Amino acid sequence: MVLVFAESQKGNFKKTAFEAVTYGYKTAQVLGTECVALALGTAHNAADLGLYGASKVLHVADAALDQFDSQVYAKVIAEASQQVGAKVIVLSHTSTGKSIHGRLAARLSAGSVAGVNSVPTADGGFKVKKGVFSGKAIAEYEIKSEVKILSVMGNSLQPAVVGSAAAVEALAIAVPASRVKVKSVSRIEGIVPLPEAELVVSAGRGMKGPENWGIVEDLANVLGATTACSRPVADVHWRPHHEHVGQTGIAIRPNLYIAIGISGAIQHLAGVNNSKTIVVINKDPEAPFFKAADYGVVGDLFEVVPKLTEAFKKFKAAE
Repeated sequence: MVLVFAESQKGNFKKTAFEAVTYGYKTAQVLGTECVALALGTAHNAADLGLYGASKVLHVADAALDQFDSQVYAKVIAEASQQVGAKVIVLSHTSTGKSIHGRLAARLSAGSVAGVNSVPTADGGFKVKKGVFSGKAIAEYEIKSEVKILSVMGNSLQPAVVGSAAAVEALAIAVPASRVKVKSVSRIEGIVPLPEAELVVSAGRGMKGPENWGIVEDLANVLGATTACSRPVADVHWRPHHEHVGQTGIAIRPNLYIAIGISGAIQHLAGVNNSKTIVVINKDPEAPFFKAADYGVVGDLFEVVPKLTEAFKKFKAAE
């Protein structure tokens, strides 16, 4: 059996949960077994996970699980997997998944690969691929342990509707008391989180100051994109740190990444070079970012970006 931990926030499942279930379903097809989803805490519309390939949904409904604690979650997921005899456990490669992954592998004495970007193969051994060396190469790993744990990179595959609503079954597990006391939670609402975003518009020091960020936001609004920034911009507080993408920030892999006024240092590229399409706008024709770009515009961003925004507006109006 393939067991997929489906992440939710305030009881609502994220896009990453549907990606993970789709991945689990495809993995189960390779192995000739079934895919089962696991929901923890409050879970609205858990049956919808069946649309993406889960044959059923196991639900541990204890309200204590509404507050995330990696130690508690790892113990509950480990016990759930042992109860149902899961041989493969799939997580999302998010901050939540990363904090659970190692603990879960230790509890189950499982072989694990974090950040996979393709469905495993089982011909001649259980093998799976992931990006290495900041995305410059692809490595193939073979897992020989009885239990295997995989975390799936966001946007590695599109969630696909392959079934219908699934039955939701209560799973009885004693949830241990958390040793962590949460005093407050600050959450950014109303925007697609960067790890889940399919369209990202990002800018760097070429903007010259935070007062000029309006043209970046205008372009993002027209496209329905999430905004991001380079590390120097976050460090000088032009933009909030949750928008920082790169090796030391958030690693993303959107379908489209537009980089405005960013030179393209290796640390930045390491966090964005898995984007499917990269567009670079920079006045310096020698900017390193152009070597990684699918499309490049050499020009003054203060002239190019507003014209690009107007062009998108006209295109959308004509649809």
